[in-house]
Amino acid sequence: MKKQRFKISTTHIIMLSFLAAILIGTVLLCMPISSADGKATAFIDALFTATTSVCVTGLVVMPTVTSWSIFGQAVILVLIQVGGLGIITIMSGVMILLHKKMGIDDRLLLQDAFNLNSLSGLVKFVKKVLAGTFIVEGVGALLLMTVFVPQFGAKGVWISVFTAVSAFCNAGIDIIAENSLCDYVFNPVINVVISALIILGGIGYIVWWDVVRVIKNHGLKPKGFFKKLSLHSKIAVTATLVLILGGAVLIFAFEYNNAQTMKDYTLLQKIGASLFQSVTTRTAGFATVPQENLSNASAMVSLLLMFIGGSPVGTAGGVKTVTFAVIFATALATVGKKDDTELFGRQLTKQAIGKASAVVCISFAIMFISTVLLSAVTNASAIDIVYETVSATATVGLTRNLTPSLNTAGKLIIIATMYLGRVGPISLAIAFNRKKENQSIIRNPVEEISVG
Repeated sequence: MKKQRFKISTTHIIMLSFLAAILIGTVLLCMPISSADGKATAFIDALFTATTSVCVTGLVVMPTVTSWSIFGQAVILVLIQVGGLGIITIMSGVMILLHKKMGIDDRLLLQDAFNLNSLSGLVKFVKKVLAGTFIVEGVGALLLMTVFVPQFGAKGVWISVFTAVSAFCNAGIDIIAENSLCDYVFNPVINVVISALIILGGIGYIVWWDVVRVIKNHGLKPKGFFKKLSLHSKIAVTATLVLILGGAVLIFAFEYNNAQTMKDYTLLQKIGASLFQSVTTRTAGFATVPQENLSNASAMVSLLLMFIGGSPVGTAGGVKTVTFAVIFATALATVGKKDDTELFGRQLTKQAIGKASAVVCISFAIMFISTVLLSAVTNASAIDIVYETVSATATVGLTRNLTPSLNTAGKLIIIATMYLGRVGPISLAIAFNRKKENQSIIRNPVEEISVG
């Protein structure tokens, strides 16, 4: 009998590469040179910081601005960039830079890393991703310097670069203050630039190049521009706009008379703060309003926005806008007694619907188990715990001030949740469900059941 050899899949490699980056980051952050006081950092805190950086989450147990030296902050920044782009993308970029030929295995890795359906044009896609990322981050950093350099002097350059990368990668980690961006709630430059970086990083690279394609082929004519986009781009853009604007309207209404947040703001300030809160919940993690001061209604809206997150093939987390749109459209089709799920005049495949269902179910399972476990080891309120676990699952980074008070067990639970949330529910499903060879083509009988 021939012995079956275990073959590691591309999904396993992606999972292990993230784990390797976390462990390397942990070792570096444990070193005395990484801490602000020159003392070695506790392993659990270094592990938590490395995980939240690589998983571009933003939950921190130690204030980044006061706990880490410039070297430590630089390590965190590299981990954020690597986590945002993906280790496989970085490695491929180095290979391209060194003019190394990419084999079929390398291309398969990239295909899995970007969740693409085809192997064609992958090298060109990576080049555009890397170039586009660094250009957008660079422009963002230059714009942020107009605020931070006058305020912090030469140090403002470093702060601007760090914040721009963190915003684009939807990490939400900053080296400005312990209260995130709350001191800049009324600063239009900070609000607009950070929001733009978050949205550009979270909308997904597929949308970027689709928009470029339409502009190149048809120009910037507004008429008919949207119709020329691919179905994926239409869904991602529409869902993003609806969620941002809808979330902002609800938060504006719920916080309008909240004395702990926006009651004393002017009308324009309330609109700006509501928009930023709606944008940052798309897995970015920056805060201009203390999350623990939000009303319960706004917190619930934020939970939904966090769980959905950004769009596929981008730097954001969550179940993704396109996934949410597919599930919602399928529900409407079922209620309307339609045989097929359609969006923008196109029929969706059963594979897409099944994958969307799997992503939502596995993400919810991760969040639920994490919530139960965290509830067992902490005495915090239910809403604070759920806020923490949804934020970790969707790699958001917003907290109702619970993260710094986590005990060791709580830290380990959130570390595992951030890792599982970043690696991706569908990747986990593939990784732990190896396909059997010579699978039987015999199908079981079909029988009707009652649902609902």
